[in-house]
Amino acid sequence: MKSGRKKAERLAFGTGRVLALTFYIVMVLSPIYWLLITSLKPKVEIISRDISYWPREFTFQNYIDLWNTSNFPVYLRNSVIVTLCVALAVLVFALFGGYALARYRFRGKGAMLIALLISQMIPGTLLMIPTYLLFLTVKLNNTLFGLVVFYVVINVPFCLITMRAFFERIPQSLEEAAMVDGCTQVSALLRVIVPVMFPGIVATFVFAFTGAWNELLAAMLFISKDELRTIPVGLSMYVGKLDVNWGQMTAGGMIALLPTIAMFAIVQRYVVEGLTAGSVKG
Repeated sequence: MKSGRKKAERLAFGTGRVLALTFYIVMVLSPIYWLLITSLKPKVEIISRDISYWPREFTFQNYIDLWNTSNFPVYLRNSVIVTLCVALAVLVFALFGGYALARYRFRGKGAMLIALLISQMIPGTLLMIPTYLLFLTVKLNNTLFGLVVFYVVINVPFCLITMRAFFERIPQSLEEAAMVDGCTQVSALLRVIVPVMFPGIVATFVFAFTGAWNELLAAMLFISKDELRTIPVGLSMYVGKLDVNWGQMTAGGMIALLPTIAMFAIVQRYVVEGLTAGSVKG
């Protein structure tokens, strides 16, 4: 009786878990599916009152028009430049800053960590107007460099705290042994420690990449020249006063999804391992 009851409980638990995961996957994939099929529909079918859950007529004209008749290629180039610069800069700052916070003791270290944590509680919208006025003063508005600087400042605190957690999980004796063998402290960090914490580095890079790639508000506020806009701002331009160009906007949305989907597909194992490792100490 008891074994039968346990089997029934395990079966019910397994069934409930499968149903919950199925519901979650459907909820996550439904918007992406609708984005995809809308981008493959002709304009007449998109604006039709008869809702179709599968295109009656497949067409790639929305992608062709998006690429040939708009500035989307320019928006894509700007997003790639800004995002890669931000991700690499944040990674360098987080790597060396996290190492210093994990390995050294100095006055004000505790206050610095508290300040970094508090900075994550401040809504980003509160920083927009002061930052905009500052950028006007130093002439960083309407520049991709100014956008990179803002994104780096926004993303560094969280990545710094995360990277510190990764370093604290690695025994200090590992780099001490490397230094005994003739490595300097920097070479021990780069040759010994960095390969060990590769999953954490990948997780930090992906976080900074997605944060910069998807950001809209700052890019819309700091950039007013069309040739300097990024993809999120460029896609918002398809919403007009009288109508919405759903075809090109959904086609652009699908193209914008590809880099992040490809990145997570390639480095998924490292991201999961890195986030799990950075969540605990010891």
